[in-house]
Amino acid sequence: MEYSPDDGARAAADMFARLAVELHDAPGVEETVDAVVEFALQALNLSHAGVVLAGRGAPEVAAVTDSMVAEVYSLQIDSETGPLISTLRNGTPVMIRDTHTDDRWPKWAEKVAKLGVRSVLDVPLSTGDSTRATVGVLGLYSAQPDAFTADDEAIAHILARHASVAVASARHEETMAQAVDARKLVGQAMGILMERFDVDGDRAFAILKRYSQDTNTKLRDVAQQLIDTRKLPH
Repeated sequence: MEYSPDDGARAAADMFARLAVELHDAPGVEETVDAVVEFALQALNLSHAGVVLAGRGAPEVAAVTDSMVAEVYSLQIDSETGPLISTLRNGTPVMIRDTHTDDRWPKWAEKVAKLGVRSVLDVPLSTGDSTRATVGVLGLYSAQPDAFTADDEAIAHILARHASVAVASARHEETMAQAVDARKLVGQAMGILMERFDVDGDRAFAILKRYSQDTNTKLRDVAQQLIDTRKLPH
């Protein structure tokens, strides 16, 4: 049986269908980005891959195929310059066809070329049109120069879009879970105060809140300390 373009289209569709299922079933952010990196290796002409997530502080290296990618990332995060930083800040993809000849980040490119990386494609993980919606970057690396074709770029963007939605959803679910846990802790701590000091719920919550403010400690941490030690912070 001869191979036809339709066979390739069906294979790609099957791959992305499996990716969507795996990302949906991933229990958290860590598992989500691990799945994205593995699918990138399967789908594209590359040697290494990784995902960096944006945060309130420095970017967080969330998943890498090997230590080489971690070094590629650390060089940029430490110096706050490079294609990764550019993609995070601007929300636009960056292609480096050959680290031996690209002159936009010469010091970084020289170091990365010595690690064996010749081609780089950084694609933003974005949930909207604004750069503020960029939640991270999918980094793709090849030991070959000019390794990424137009089809590879298209697949990378589709993969990044799937990953963007999955990461945003996983983060939201983790935040919601943490909020539920916090409410449970505060409720348990309030119960301890109500029983010990014979106060009502409003008064118990006011006590916790005051200690939280006076000690500059998160409310859930004050509650956890009370539960663990049966004592409020000094």
